[in-house]
Amino acid sequence: MIKAVFFKSKEDYKGFTVTGHAGFAEYGKDVICASVSVLVINTINALDKFTSDRFLVDSDEDKGIIKLDFLSKNTNEAKLLMDALVLGLEGIRSNENKKYISIYFQEV
Repeated sequence: MIKAVFFKSKEDYKGFTVTGHAGFAEYGKDVICASVSVLVINTINALDKFTSDRFLVDSDEDKGIIKLDFLSKNTNEAKLLMDALVLGLEGIRSNENKKYISIYFQEV
């Protein structure tokens, strides 16, 4: 199962961690894993290209872990991109896919 945890204060995202594998299909054919990967990587790339936000990314492809930590207050653009990531992940986690992906929010 993929587990996405978003760390938030009342005003800002502080970061997120996405871990695990969906187990929907065999390696290379798992459309849920691929979809989550595309959303997460695209969000990180968009944050880098379209915002002035500072953040650190750490990942381990073999272990199926990617982590992003914001180093400062979010710009409006970063909040929008993070909201879009959550929306996309929630879309993937439709009724028939709930056993493959979980999404949590932790207040920090």
